[in-house]
Amino acid sequence: MEHQKQRTYDSPSYTLQSFIPAAARDAYLSIRAFNIEIARVADTVSNSTVGAMRMQFWRDNINKTFAGSPPKQPVAILLAHTLKDLELRTGGKARLSKNWFMKVINAREQYLYNAPYPTILALESYAESTYSTLLYLTLSALPLTSITADHLASHIGKAAGITAVLRGLPLIAFPPPPNHHSNRAALGGTLSGSATGRQGAVTLPLDVMADSGVKEEEVLRQGLEAPGLRDAVFTVATRASDHLITAREMLKNLRTGKHVGHDFEHEGEEGHEYSFRQSSGSGSQAQSEEIERAFGVLMPAVATNLWLDKLQKLDFDVFRPELRKREWKLPWKAYFAYRRRMF
Repeated sequence: MEHQKQRTYDSPSYTLQSFIPAAARDAYLSIRAFNIEIARVADTVSNSTVGAMRMQFWRDNINKTFAGSPPKQPVAILLAHTLKDLELRTGGKARLSKNWFMKVINAREQYLYNAPYPTILALESYAESTYSTLLYLTLSALPLTSITADHLASHIGKAAGITAVLRGLPLIAFPPPPNHHSNRAALGGTLSGSATGRQGAVTLPLDVMADSGVKEEEVLRQGLEAPGLRDAVFTVATRASDHLITAREMLKNLRTGKHVGHDFEHEGEEGHEYSFRQSSGSGSQAQSEEIERAFGVLMPAVATNLWLDKLQKLDFDVFRPELRKREWKLPWKAYFAYRRRMF
């Protein structure tokens, strides 16, 4: 059942599972199943009070699962199996962070009913707390503790999260009837209209809207023809693309024996504490080996890049229906990207 949900609500992640090492694939699927459940809360509840209760339900599930008493809920059971398997595979030396699961829940709850992102930096923070954190969890399940891999995952997750918000903009601005839709090709989760039947909302960062002269009421009346909307979409898409470009430059630098180019901004935060050897870098050869192990986890970069390329070809018309279709090029594009170790 959970596999079918992933194919329906998160088809890119379902396609990319084949690039995850076999020993960690069940963990990957359980982490993605958790994300689908959290992302779909707005689709499956009737009002904000019930939505908050549902998020608390998942906090309780995570607490019970990490305490060794998972509830009889499919995703909780899958996560419990993941925790046990990781303990057995590593002799108890590696663990997933409960706080990272909570971070995803908290970030999703903050924007559950389409509260505006005050700035593009706030949107990046949301993407870091959700999409990047899912990648950190998957790296931990390999298991791999690497500042270099985490640094790449941060940029790729931010790109994926920003892109997902753009992709969901039409469904949130013009929401279908509640509980009767799914975003079948979402990048890492479901983004949809209000579950409360409210008027639509425009989820672009407010500072970008102001700079581009975009007014929410004009978007809701005129769609793409609203003044400044195409420019605002371009600005946000460019920020996502910049993160992918940064990740590619990091890989290029590593392969030529150079420093990645800049420090990891989240080093020292909870879950990103590294030994001196890890923080200072243990040599280009060791870093290259870490990226080799991590590369399958970083493959969402391919799906994200494909969508951004398509958006550009459509002149940043985010309302074009082609942008919400399943990407048929992803399997072979991902294959060649993985083979060449370049996204």
